[in-house]
Amino acid sequence: MRLDEFLAAVRVLIGQARIERLPEDGKVVFLSDLHLGDRSRRDDFRRSEVLVAEALGNFYLPGNWRLVLNGDVEELQKFDLPVVRAAYRDLFDLFARFRDGPGLCKLVGNHDHALLAAVGDEFPIGHALRLETAAGPILAFHGHQSNKFYGNYNALAQFVVRRVLSPLAIPNVGTRMQSERRWRAERRIYRAARELGMVVVAGHTHRPLFESHSKYDTLRWQLESLLRRYTETDGGERDELEALIRVYRDELRGLSGRELRRPVSRSLYEKEDLLVPAMFNSGSATGREGFTAVEIEGPTIALVHWCREGSARAYLEREAVEASTLSGTPWRRQVLARDTLEYVFARLRLLA
Repeated sequence: MRLDEFLAAVRVLIGQARIERLPEDGKVVFLSDLHLGDRSRRDDFRRSEVLVAEALGNFYLPGNWRLVLNGDVEELQKFDLPVVRAAYRDLFDLFARFRDGPGLCKLVGNHDHALLAAVGDEFPIGHALRLETAAGPILAFHGHQSNKFYGNYNALAQFVVRRVLSPLAIPNVGTRMQSERRWRAERRIYRAARELGMVVVAGHTHRPLFESHSKYDTLRWQLESLLRRYTETDGGERDELEALIRVYRDELRGLSGRELRRPVSRSLYEKEDLLVPAMFNSGSATGREGFTAVEIEGPTIALVHWCREGSARAYLEREAVEASTLSGTPWRRQVLARDTLEYVFARLRLLA
């Protein structure tokens, strides 16, 4: 798909989007890519179920957070909708409590595209959400719309996953072809958001992004900053910086090693002169070490990571700007990055 074609598609999404205004003290959490299944070994969500349910039920719901489920909630390329709903009835009851309380917005992805044909579903579904904030508009959509494949061949993809890959227990996420396709999708979304001068919150690629920063970019720039600080100081602080540099170096080396097998972690904008904070991605809820989400709380936006206490990678513990444990549970919430919406939109307006 060419950029001009995707720009036209995004303009259609903007026209179709549900419009909501965020109060000055409003709170919204974006969660995507749960891929709920049937609780069998083919179900990618099983290992995250308790953590996600307790974070939603014991932190976000009592905190009056509005929940945006940004696509691929049900894994309908593998399983039938009644099977998924029956397997996770308690979780859908929790979604209903958001719907009837602080609010719920459910958006469609390529893996739950069949929901568009469901009549009378208890959770109405849309293509996009336009959130009006005091600083500017934020457009949320899943992200699969950036690739013609999902528009033209989604039914074929569902057939292959359900009839071929799933019975053989072959993973349908993370293959080289799909990874490269998702990487190209990120580039298109970033460039379209920059061109339109909008902030976009997406899912789909399972890769958390904050202000268009990938993990690769964050590690690289943090390492450069630490090295500069190291050369400008002396004494005991050098020992602390040296230990921190080694943590970031090892993590970057590990990521670079995985690049040989799955080249998707490089910058979205290697050839860009100026970084524009146009794209955010909530990641996924099927990770081995927890799940990520994007939060908007009043005038700020943040990328957060939830995990079991003591299980986070060393660099995440170092990088977190805030961390706390959910009372009475082993679950830990880490704020990996936070900024004001005013700053984000100022950069977007002045640099795009």
